[in-house]
Amino acid sequence: MDYGPAAKVVRHSSWAEFLKAPERLEGRLLLFTTGAEGVFHRFDYQPGDTLLFGRESAGAPPEVHDAAHTRLLIPIKAEARSLNIVTAAAMALGHALVRVEGFPSPAGSS
Repeated sequence: MDYGPAAKVVRHSSWAEFLKAPERLEGRLLLFTTGAEGVFHRFDYQPGDTLLFGRESAGAPPEVHDAAHTRLLIPIKAEARSLNIVTAAAMALGHALVRVEGFPSPAGSS
């Protein structure tokens, strides 16, 4: 796809390096997990929050759970097994951007 150049991708050598990165020093770590205290659509997002998602198969490791400021759940019907990670991330990011008024203006508008 042609979206690649629009993304800023930063790879860290380890979890510890990620936590020490300059862009990580502000804001909260929000972990989306089935073992959550609150639901994502009622959370008070703030600019600077970092949204974290674990692997579809195993979730996030204990050190990520330990570092998270808050754990959030995307509720689904009990009979549904799980959400695809891309679907969950898109839902969470879209909702967070709405809450902090972080969506860019449409092209051509002022």
